[in-house]
Parts: sequence; C-alpha cells; structure tokens
Amino acid sequence: MQRIHLPGILAMAAIVVASNILVQFLFGQWLTWGAFTYPLAFLVTDVMNRVYGVAAARRVVLAGFVVGVICSFIGTQIMGEFGPLVTLRIALASGLAFLTAQLLDVAIFDRLRSGKWWRAPLASTLVGSSVDTALFFTIAFSGALTFLEPGNDVSWAGEMLPLLGTGPIVPLWVSLGVADWLVKLSLALLALVPFRIIVGKLSPATT
Repeated sequence: MQRIHLPGILAMAAIVVASNILVQFLFGQWLTWGAFTYPLAFLVTDVMNRVYGVAAARRVVLAGFVVGVICSFIGTQIMGEFGPLVTLRIALASGLAFLTAQLLDVAIFDRLRSGKWWRAPLASTLVGSSVDTALFFTIAFSGALTFLEPGNDVSWAGEMLPLLGTGPIVPLWVSLGVADWLVKLSLALLALVPFRIIVGKLSPATT
C-alpha cells in the first residue's frame, strides 16, 4: 500500500464505520442518519480517481469493502431488541451494493475523465448511487428474495403504503429506497463543490 493513498483509505474507512453506526438511528420517517454520510464514499472514490488514477481508486474501494465486511460481522454478533443488529441479508446487500456501485463509479469516472471537470464525478456518482440503492434495498428487503435468509422475517418491509406517504401504494421498502436515492442524488450535486476544492488542493494543475 503506497503511503500517498493512506488518507483516502482512512477517509473511506471512517465513512463506512460512521455509516454503519448512524444507520441505526432514524431521521424522520423514511431515512436514517447513515443516508447522509454514506454518499460521501463516492466523493472519496472520485477524488482518488481524479488525482491518483484508477488503481488507487480501486484500492480505496476494496479497503472500504473490507471495513464494511468487518462492521457487518460485528453487527451480527450484537443482539438488539428484534435479533442481531445486522442480518445475513443486510450484510449481503450492503457488501454487494457497495462493491458493485463503487467499482462502477470508478469505471464510469475513468471513461469520462477527459471531459469537463464536473461531468465524470457527477455522472459516475449518479449511476453508482442509483445502482447502490437498487441493489441494497432489493436484496435486503424484497419479499421475492426471502429464500436468502428464510429465518429472517422482513414482512414489515413489505407493508403496502403510499409512496413517501403521498404517492401510489407500494411496499414500505420501496419508499425507504426512494428516499435514500433522493438524498444521494442531492448530495451528488452538492459534492461537486468539495470535489473541485479538494482536487485543486491535491493537484493544482488538474481541472
């Protein structure tokens, strides 16, 4: 591991740990506090990709994945009111969604890196965030995937309710996923500002 990549790895690890902790606390009816910290992982990946290249970005992603696996394992050993804080389905959903979305982000960013400075981070984060949300909430809560962990009752997530309280009738987990996705899209736009600033400081010649 090159020392120059250590800040990126530490930043990614901190975001993953913080998100795993904050996901336990609700923010309103449809979100957890983790929804506001996790999207910063895309900012770290994109900064590493722009400044140090694809290999460095992938190294940071893999480090984040390992930290996530460790957090999930710890969570499976901690018993809450309704069982383990992290179930097998949530652990599987979290790991697969993170790795797939982040590596997709890296690939899209690299393909678009020669364009305008904002295009690569915005496009890669929007696509990566969308894939992340779709994979996580489907794997973790969809009734069609109950066979992944038959002993885990996620029927609560299938309760039919208006989308975000006002829209068409959909399973609860769909509303949770849409709310999470909207936050990620909003943060993808806001993250362009720190992306520009951080990249400018780390590599002044890079635009």
